[in-house]
Amino acid sequence: MSRRTRLVVALAAACAAWLSSAWERAVAASDTIPIQLLAFNDLHGNLEPPAGASGQVNGRVAGGVAYLATHLRNAVRDNPNSLIVSAGDLIGASPAVSAFFHDEPTIEAMNVLGLGLSSVGNHEFDDGVRELLRMQNGGCHAVEGCQGRERFRGASFKYLAANVLRTVHGHSAPLFPPMAIRTIGGIRVGFIGETLKGTPREVTPSGVKGLRFLDEAATANRYAALLRQRGVHAIVLLIHEGGEQNAEGADPNRCDNFTGAIGPILRKLSPDIGVVVSGHTHRSYVCTIDGRLVTSAGSYGRLITRIRLDVSRTDGSITKASAENEIVTPDVPPDPAETRIVDKYASLSAPLAHRVIGSIAADIVRRANNAGESPLGDLIADAQLAATRDPDKGGSAAAFMNPGGIRTDLVANHQSADERPGEITFDELFAVQPFSNVLTVMTLTGDALMRALEQQFDNPSTGVSKLLQVSEGFSYRYRLNAPPGQHVDRDSIVIQGMHLTPGARIRITLNNFLAMGGDGFKAFTEGTMQVGGAVDIDALAAYLKTRSPVAPHPQERIVRTD
Repeated sequence: MSRRTRLVVALAAACAAWLSSAWERAVAASDTIPIQLLAFNDLHGNLEPPAGASGQVNGRVAGGVAYLATHLRNAVRDNPNSLIVSAGDLIGASPAVSAFFHDEPTIEAMNVLGLGLSSVGNHEFDDGVRELLRMQNGGCHAVEGCQGRERFRGASFKYLAANVLRTVHGHSAPLFPPMAIRTIGGIRVGFIGETLKGTPREVTPSGVKGLRFLDEAATANRYAALLRQRGVHAIVLLIHEGGEQNAEGADPNRCDNFTGAIGPILRKLSPDIGVVVSGHTHRSYVCTIDGRLVTSAGSYGRLITRIRLDVSRTDGSITKASAENEIVTPDVPPDPAETRIVDKYASLSAPLAHRVIGSIAADIVRRANNAGESPLGDLIADAQLAATRDPDKGGSAAAFMNPGGIRTDLVANHQSADERPGEITFDELFAVQPFSNVLTVMTLTGDALMRALEQQFDNPSTGVSKLLQVSEGFSYRYRLNAPPGQHVDRDSIVIQGMHLTPGARIRITLNNFLAMGGDGFKAFTEGTMQVGGAVDIDALAAYLKTRSPVAPHPQERIVRTD
């Protein structure tokens, strides 16, 4: 190192020390302690930067755990009184680089990241309670054993689950600790962790077997009171439930026309809970609702929420709370430790992940039109019908796909390896459909199918975002703004050129999640003569192999009339 270089380094170190001491002097002279919470949610194992719109925030490229770690480290440097927290769905519905290894890579990455606490989310239960406990405590996979030379150590952070109960020795108890107290900057801060009460609707029954999910607000209030009894007056709720701004390309730091399932929960919360870090909807916002700060950092590690709390030195209460969502841009140095983790698992998964399956003529996206139909939803439903249409494979006449099972876009010019533009690799397909659901063909009455279509509108807060995607040959019209049970024009339902009648008996294809009543579609559980079929991603791969290049469909199967 030259003399000049040594001088520059010394000056930089002196400057940093002076700034640090200036910050400490300012804090010491204040009546409050500035505490920083750094939050994110719904990472879903996206260790690598996501492709397409899933890797952007209002047109700006974002995401990747190596960049996320650097942004977080820089934020902690700005305020050492910091804690990193998450509002759930760290794992589940993950891309191949994590899912191929049962999401162990994501837990490893979170340990390196310095994550302190996380609520559970519905996707934490995708593989059942036993596997989720392994994520926390470590150990080898129940079926495949240990994946490397070392035993999986589990999470160094703590999962919280106040409203998830299981029975142990005849008594109900939270699956994970309901709350935690952390001392930050000399102040005791209480955290309560919850997932949405409706988790059983979002997960296959086997994933939540033996569990009970309690009311979010009542449970949070009970533990907030316990924290107060223990002398904790700064209380934060980490909850895997959320809302959204009803505006296209909304500013992630605003809260315009806010709606969603979290609204009724917020209105019932105790005033003791000063901050709510939310998730689940994959939307970003910073809100003040009934005097309480409410935040969400979108999804896939594209944003972090910097939450500043001014906490009284006298009684430890929050005197002021504010927040800002910061985009995880790739213009910072990637964290070396995180990069090593990603490179390790990307290399191990490459032989299967980078295999070319087929090609597309243009981007095929999951974003729905005003009627709730998406080009990617059409493609997946068509692939599932093609896989089960043959009488020897079920003889299906129509297929239905839940939009929540479609996780990202197919991007023509995204290259994960050495494929040519337009070519689609297995890992790109896996990122779209990561659940490995099994196709199920069943016989359903026309009346039951009509009721299933009406059940799309049972939760008014979801709008058209939960509409089933339908295969070719199936179409219908509906009104969104209609009384319960009267949304769908029953006379407009056509299946393979025939109008559907209540007494008809038809063969339809669903994934096993829907077949078991997932997403609240109870009518599908009435299906008879069920036949299992291919795994959903295999059906999509087979469709691309035989029909490439595939072009987007025109979205004309579902028609909204209001």
